[in-house]
Amino acid sequence: MLELVIFSTLNGLLYGLLLFLLASGLTLIFSMMGVLNFAHASFYMLGAYFGYQISLYVGYWPGLVLAPLLVGVIGALIERFGLRMVHKHGHVAELLFTFGLAFMIEELVQMVWGKTPVDYRIPEVLNFSAFTLFTTTYPAFRMFMLLMSVAVFIGLLLLLTRTRVGLIIRAALTHPNMVGNLGHNVPMVFMLVFGVGCGLAALAGVIAGPALVTQPAMAASLGPILFVVVVVGGLGSLPGAFIASVLIGLIQTFAVAVNVSVADLLAPLGLTLTQNSIGGDLWMATVAQVAPVIPYLLLVLVLIFRPKGLMGDRDT
Repeated sequence: MLELVIFSTLNGLLYGLLLFLLASGLTLIFSMMGVLNFAHASFYMLGAYFGYQISLYVGYWPGLVLAPLLVGVIGALIERFGLRMVHKHGHVAELLFTFGLAFMIEELVQMVWGKTPVDYRIPEVLNFSAFTLFTTTYPAFRMFMLLMSVAVFIGLLLLLTRTRVGLIIRAALTHPNMVGNLGHNVPMVFMLVFGVGCGLAALAGVIAGPALVTQPAMAASLGPILFVVVVVGGLGSLPGAFIASVLIGLIQTFAVAVNVSVADLLAPLGLTLTQNSIGGDLWMATVAQVAPVIPYLLLVLVLIFRPKGLMGDRDT
């Protein structure tokens, strides 16, 4: 039991921090521009594929640096020459633009790398077991993923709270007109924030790509859960995004490890439920089987009882 708790906690923290790398950029973009970027998970996918392609020529470590930079530049250019042009037409036009952009990126990825998963390998220097607890070994690369995610979170927190750049960004989030009157180029700040947000998503892709499956469907599979994180945490709240990411990561990881159904819980009370009972399939379903639905149930409850999210300052 202790073994299950320890490794589920580690995996939940890892998954949650990877979600935060994605949600942090999306949260900053929404806070500053009021845009819910439906293509954000596509930049995560691009990061994984760019990292894979670079690793074929110069190895994993240069790709860890170059891929997020390249995707960040692409994101900044998309904001400057695409999103900024449709911004004047309102939020519906922005949503349609990013929605179409997500499909376009997925199609381009399939054209270049195909529809099957690519062989994005863990670097040899980290291809060993970090430690063994009880009878389970924990891969060193997963520890690297965990430490990298924590380092990025700390670095982002220090950037936003302890530097002049962070001060300008935080001021532009809430008072863009005042920042502009003080002589700062607010559109340039918008473009840089959008680029950095896309770069953070790409960094998550490079970190997670070798451990998870790098394939064209990876954006579509992660995109919905990403918006759950942002809404539950509170639109525009970076601390809220962090709390929601870790919370959802832990909940989903522990749920996957629980192989218990409602019928199992009621059996000691003398209540027997079978598949022939009314709603039999529902009572027989284990927590592990319904685990993918739990974050969306949490989303519905938050929207009903606290539309602003855990730490948000505006209605969802």
